[in-house]
Amino acid sequence: MEALTFRDFTFAYPGADEPVLRGVDWTVREGAFVLLVGATGSGKSTLLRSAKPEIAPVGARTGSVSAFGQALFAEGAAEGTVCGRGENDGLGLLVGFVSQSPESQIVCDTVWHELAFGLENLGTPVGAMRRRVAEVAHFFGIEPWFGQETARLSGGQKQLLNLASALVLQPRVLLLDEPTAQLDPVAAKNFLHALFRVNRECGITVVVATHAPESVAAYATEAVCMREGRVEALEISRFRRHPESGLQQEDGSESDHAPAFARAESAPAIDVREVGFRFGREEPWVLTSASLSVACGSVHAVVGGNGSGKSTLLRLVAGTLPPERGRVRNALRASQALVPQDPRALFACDSVREELMEWSVPAGYGEAEAEAMAKRFGLDGLGGRHPSDLSGGQQQLLAEAKALLVRPRLLLLDEPTKGLDTAAKLAVAASLDEERRRGTTILLVSHDLSFVSCMADAVTMLFDGEDACTEPTDAFFAGNLFFRPEPDEFMRRWRKGDGR
Repeated sequence: MEALTFRDFTFAYPGADEPVLRGVDWTVREGAFVLLVGATGSGKSTLLRSAKPEIAPVGARTGSVSAFGQALFAEGAAEGTVCGRGENDGLGLLVGFVSQSPESQIVCDTVWHELAFGLENLGTPVGAMRRRVAEVAHFFGIEPWFGQETARLSGGQKQLLNLASALVLQPRVLLLDEPTAQLDPVAAKNFLHALFRVNRECGITVVVATHAPESVAAYATEAVCMREGRVEALEISRFRRHPESGLQQEDGSESDHAPAFARAESAPAIDVREVGFRFGREEPWVLTSASLSVACGSVHAVVGGNGSGKSTLLRLVAGTLPPERGRVRNALRASQALVPQDPRALFACDSVREELMEWSVPAGYGEAEAEAMAKRFGLDGLGGRHPSDLSGGQQQLLAEAKALLVRPRLLLLDEPTKGLDTAAKLAVAASLDEERRRGTTILLVSHDLSFVSCMADAVTMLFDGEDACTEPTDAFFAGNLFFRPEPDEFMRRWRKGDGR
């Protein structure tokens, strides 16, 4: 049976010159686990959201979308009309959705209430509600933190809660948009294994859009690609690791993770000593005794599990948070740029062009430089687009382009490759490589270990509120069992010299 069907479906955002989706004809069979890939901004998120009327994007559309024979959208229906409501008036019973950002989907203050929230809105009887919540919490092992506040959960727990909250509504098809983008490597594997069980044991059809296909391919039954507004079938074997694949160069030699031109100077650009921080006197310590030393002109990466304090440490270095104890010395604070985990925090204008020009006067650059930067990051042609109408990956690129235009001596980046495809990662990597060569110091926080392995000179790992270790990149990855880079297309192409 067809779980999800698009028929000649076209969609365009308001004011856009061209549609994002062009006559899409695509069928997902019941019980499949589909891997959906495509370039940054190709329309993957738009496609998935179009199959969930409650969160479908606003714009002009034609054609039809249906789930298990029930219309989700039919041409001729009024804008915003939700078609095909069936039993219990619950379209959510057909289609569930899990977004990229764990925080953006959580609406309640406690775990148990978050699990019950959707059922309450559907008017589910109390007895049935308690049973559903209990079985889903048990399935995902949520009992130990069932009564906790959602704000205290780790990133992995929040995303698992989002998955459980979608499944408690018993959807027949589950759509996920970059669900592991903000998870550490261990949490990401645990999440994907849980998703695999949902598909195989519960018989729920799964579609996952991702820029990290290698990690999902082991669980998927088929793969498709968004290209030029349409869906095309792919051989899933191209994303699966073979036993002989590893962290070797194409000539068979062991890879050298750390760039040969790494510099070190006697006085570090950043010197953090025994720093402790918490968000309130009654709150738990995020960092207890963390230290960090970053050499001038180097690329230094901070890794660790979700909730280990990586983003907090970056904000302490930037000076946007004050340490409660310890010392933070940043010799380059007068010439720094910070790109936070949510790139939208840097946006204040009504178009991409205006965003790129916002800091032109104090930073001393002009329209030619802004246009060149837009082209480098694949944003040319989007100058008139509102930042909120960009894909998550395009928003990430816009924020980084905006930061690079001011030519900072210190660049602070929180998850710089989040939501980016291989081509976009290569563009970011080439730009950071160029910045390093001109002497810029770069401190980045990332779960993308492939990117870290290719770019960083040194790696610090945070654990239990402290720096567990700081090592040259080669030594760090050679000695880790779980925090190891997954060989992917970006790694292969970067080591071949693509993008440089």
